[in-house]
Amino acid sequence: MAFYSEEEKSEDYLFKIVLIGDSAVGKSNLLARFARDEFYPNSKSTIGVEFQTQKMDINGKEIKAQIWDTAGQERFRAVTSAYYRGAVGALVVYDISRRQTFDSIGRWLNELHTHSDMNVVTILVGNKSDLKDAREVPTAEGKALAEAQGLFFMETSALDSSNVVAAFQTVVKEIYNILSRKVMITQELKKQDTTWMENGKTVVLQGNGNQETVAGSRKGWCCSF
Repeated sequence: MAFYSEEEKSEDYLFKIVLIGDSAVGKSNLLARFARDEFYPNSKSTIGVEFQTQKMDINGKEIKAQIWDTAGQERFRAVTSAYYRGAVGALVVYDISRRQTFDSIGRWLNELHTHSDMNVVTILVGNKSDLKDAREVPTAEGKALAEAQGLFFMETSALDSSNVVAAFQTVVKEIYNILSRKVMITQELKKQDTTWMENGKTVVLQGNGNQETVAGSRKGWCCSF
């Protein structure tokens, strides 16, 4: 997977991804490490919502991941709830050295499902894996919760970079794979239907209660499913 600067070329796809979890679990530093390879040891709690973009290449397609850092403090939740809309991916983050942040995961998943599509690609992230001596949440417990909820799982460290890029890549690749499968189904339907419109025309497909617009020559998709 290759990465690009903001201006190098226009993206083929735009995916909105949200970072959620309790305050001080390291969401902002995960984003800083992924987007800029930076770490701020004295970073303060995010006020409101910030987002950054990162471009990457998957199978020759340029993907623009728009990653939203949603503040975990309770007093900001009313402000940030609107930013779940349109999200197709999520990293739900807890701190392996703070049990209460792991216990909050169920609430964060409920909030995610309330404000976004149930099919959002989600990974459970146990952050601060470098704090081995202070660990309160065993790796096996994180894996078990992820399996029970049907989530991907990974432990990361924004401090030493462990698995940070891999966590974001896992989400983006899965979103792309789901989209690719939908495109393949559309192409098969096109072959079977002799009344299919010419390339460049727009058709609306009905499926699973959602509508998707497919244009034969269109770029810059921003997709939710």
